[in-house]
Amino acid sequence: MQRAVVLIFMACCALSALSLAKEKYKPSSSMAPAHGFTNVPTTTKIPKPPTTTTTTATTPPKSTKATTTTATTITTTPISTTTAPTPTPPTNVTVGNYTVLTSDGKLCLMATMAIQIQLVSQKATGNFTIQPKQTSASGHCSNSKPNADLTLTFKQGSITFHFNKSVADGTVFVDSLSFSVNYPLTNAGISAGHTPYTASNSSLHLFSAKIGHSYSCKTESIYMGNNLYLSVEKNKMQAFNFSSNDFGKPDPCPADRSDYSVAIAVGVTLLVLIVIVLVVYLLGRRRRAAGYQSL
Repeated sequence: MQRAVVLIFMACCALSALSLAKEKYKPSSSMAPAHGFTNVPTTTKIPKPPTTTTTTATTPPKSTKATTTTATTITTTPISTTTAPTPTPPTNVTVGNYTVLTSDGKLCLMATMAIQIQLVSQKATGNFTIQPKQTSASGHCSNSKPNADLTLTFKQGSITFHFNKSVADGTVFVDSLSFSVNYPLTNAGISAGHTPYTASNSSLHLFSAKIGHSYSCKTESIYMGNNLYLSVEKNKMQAFNFSSNDFGKPDPCPADRSDYSVAIAVGVTLLVLIVIVLVVYLLGRRRRAAGYQSL
């Protein structure tokens, strides 16, 4: 039995050796047999380089036209405006100093002020400014009489102030005022030929001050009728009873006086509001105290 197994084993080994020998001499599958190699010329295909086709769009040349630049010169002609003559002289309002002496050379009346005569209406407006350098002062005054005059004379006309001293009231004031101006206050007056502007009022009570005091006011406008006004600025004047060659104690016009009525009214209103708030607070406190006691 053992021999039979050995023989079978040996036979298997022999068969295995024969199969290995056959495989060793078997041509490889990746190689052709010797008779299969023939001298067949081999043509090597050289790859052609990639051909790049460039398509050039040929644009027909544009026709060149001769460009002619024409320089256009624009001439601006200013519109000529005709300026009408100005009725008012182009000067600023200037304060003038005016005095009147008594026959014995004593100071009896003195005034410093800037004056304008104005025309104010719906149709036209205009004004004339008194120039102190072109104005002279004259008049009559006597400390023994209750009347005095101050007349300001200039090329275009004159203005007259008439002062009155009232011993009963202890005041001095202007009770009459008049002026005459031969000057065009409007453009219509220039073209049509103007007539003098005149105004007079003899029932006035202006520039009132105590005897021996001076009257002062920053600005004041007096209506003289026919749309004419006499504007007086930086006014300070006095007639009679000079203690020295200077103004007495100033009595300001109502517009320049300190008005405390508004401040007093505001103070009273605040006081009433404080009292009301205090009363309401005390009443509320009493009600809360009564509520706590009931609980």
